[in-house]
Amino acid sequence: MALTDPIKQEIQQGYRDVLAGKGIKARYGQRLMIAEIARYMGEITDNDGQRTSPPATCVVEAGTGTGKTLAYLIAAIPVAQALGKTLVISTATVALQDQIVLKDLPDLKKHSNLDFSWTLAKGRGRYLCMSRLEARLHDEGNGDSDTMPLFLLDNADGDEPGSRTFFENMLASYGSREWDGDRDHWPEQIPDEVWRQVTTDHRQCTNRHCSYFDSCAFFDARKDLDDADVVVANHDLVLADLALGGGAILPEPENALFIFDEAHHLPDKALNHFAASVPLNSTRQWLKQLSQALVKMQPFLSPGTQATKTLDKISTAARDVDQALARVYEHAEQNTGWEFNEERRTAQWRYPEGELPEQLAELAAEARVATAGLVRQLGSLADELQGAFDERKEHEVDRDTAEAWYPVIGGFHGRSEEQLRLWAAWCDQVGNRPSDKPESEAEESAVANPKSPPPARWSVRQRWDHAEDITLYSSPVLADNLLYARLWSRAYGAVLTSATLTALGRFDRLKSRAGLPEASRFLVVPSSFRYGEMATVEVPAIPVLPTDDGFGDALVRKLPELWAGEKATLVLFTSRRQMQQVRDALAPDYPDLILTQDDMAKGEVLKQHCSRVDEGRPSVLFGVASFAEGIDLPGKYLHHVVITRLPFSVPDDPIEASLAEWVTQRGGNPFMEITVPDASIKLVQAVGRLLRTEQDTGRVTILDRRIVARRYGQLLLDALPPFRRIIER
Repeated sequence: MALTDPIKQEIQQGYRDVLAGKGIKARYGQRLMIAEIARYMGEITDNDGQRTSPPATCVVEAGTGTGKTLAYLIAAIPVAQALGKTLVISTATVALQDQIVLKDLPDLKKHSNLDFSWTLAKGRGRYLCMSRLEARLHDEGNGDSDTMPLFLLDNADGDEPGSRTFFENMLASYGSREWDGDRDHWPEQIPDEVWRQVTTDHRQCTNRHCSYFDSCAFFDARKDLDDADVVVANHDLVLADLALGGGAILPEPENALFIFDEAHHLPDKALNHFAASVPLNSTRQWLKQLSQALVKMQPFLSPGTQATKTLDKISTAARDVDQALARVYEHAEQNTGWEFNEERRTAQWRYPEGELPEQLAELAAEARVATAGLVRQLGSLADELQGAFDERKEHEVDRDTAEAWYPVIGGFHGRSEEQLRLWAAWCDQVGNRPSDKPESEAEESAVANPKSPPPARWSVRQRWDHAEDITLYSSPVLADNLLYARLWSRAYGAVLTSATLTALGRFDRLKSRAGLPEASRFLVVPSSFRYGEMATVEVPAIPVLPTDDGFGDALVRKLPELWAGEKATLVLFTSRRQMQQVRDALAPDYPDLILTQDDMAKGEVLKQHCSRVDEGRPSVLFGVASFAEGIDLPGKYLHHVVITRLPFSVPDDPIEASLAEWVTQRGGNPFMEITVPDASIKLVQAVGRLLRTEQDTGRVTILDRRIVARRYGQLLLDALPPFRRIIER
């Protein structure tokens, strides 16, 4: 479909209307971005609603102040409507998701002539399950439950999260429609261990067969999804949908135009999504829970029925898995070169080139066979229970029993499938990579690809006061094939945007990590900021390097000098431990000045910081990685960013180490090809905290002299925005 004149006029008029309605001026970078996205989407060859051109993405790096969200919305909505495709906007954070849904889309509709609808899509696990909540209250009221033995009852008092009063308040709020059942909309933060008790997943949900289906928070939120022009999701949900084959939660990729905002997170999100792990002792405890549940379930099933026979098969399969896990644990404990970090009480062992020792590989194969048998039998029982919901047929299991036990068995089935993913990954031949289609819901088939790095495989041994465990891990090292096969080759079109997509001024690192198609187009949008006039980047003459023993003491001496006279300072560390040590050393001499990101919830920390500044008092924020990217403190709330150390990756990260090993074997230099480009992206993000609007001013101080003392330092400096430089010699 060519970009027709009516569509061009609709986009141009919409942009003029928004500018006039909001009383803002057009930005050169924003206009460029609108034109590039509209042109890309318009050039996708269309054949009866199917893309026939080679896969291609549109990648746009646009810095703070460009107005990215308005640019891609105003360009993409008219084109998507003309193509009859759903526009799926995916973010990495809930904060940006909420901003788009609650501010940007309503603003665009209010101030433009564009007519469109939108909805928010979140995973099932973000919503209340009334069936689980009712069972939770029922369990606590009776003190015991024959039907739902898996709720872990705690002893919280009053209305604390997890107490009976808390769950009753939750029920009342949802029943009165004061709360919509969305975890993110509850007035306080709900701890994960509490929330897990009142939510569900696709394996445990009985869908239309549930007695609460008509008042279900998740399905209420999903009602508008099929009809909406714009669906706002997040990267995790998109990846979860792709893992289910695409189209299970969101529109099918072939019928969607995707916009990935905060796109630099996508490769790492994909790696996390397709990683797998099994904690051996914890899984054996879980198998005991399964056995207890089966004993409690047995009286509800008639003797001699298929369900009862399957119950017996599950018991046998669970014992086989338990024995296999015991053998793996014993071998891993006795035949691995563990070196404990006594402070963390952990030891890590990575298997070079992903190669497992021969005996461990044999034991993993046994565990795979045993776990596959458990998965099969649990799946059969889940099917038996689900069949009882069909009122048109006679069934051996009564509906009440099915309603009570289907979520329990579904939970066990889902967990066992997750375990099978690890064993399948550990049993794949090195050099194999996942294909574009799952062999089954739990296992991935693999195709030999000698040009791809082998998977990272590693073990972690942990000690507690009264227990110990060994957890086995597997992860792809690059997400390139996964994203290409599942997303780029199928999506009708996709735009990736962020303030930081280039590394050292090039898109090469993103192309390799995300597997972007050859035909993709790339654009860096110039910023409207006058960097040289607005800020300086300073490298003072600090006598030690971060690799020296005395660096922590040097920070303690230097930081008060740097924040003297400043009203709002952000100090960024790469190590939480070092941040706490420096805080402990300085806090007694500077009471009520330093706030660290660990002091309280992130939002509360930022709120206190801003309150201090509003009152005319100085405030210093200490933070680590998440504060180097995810905070927005415009104007007077931040005037000085101090970067204590260049943000190089932790050397013992097994995925990074596996990638470095592979690059070295191919004759490359992993430090220059991976470590430095990745550090450049993180450094640009950290520096990006300073200037948030065109009126902001301030300074960045870098205390890591390697940026001027090492050859690669110049590359990192040159990749920063063109601030005025002040470098002490």
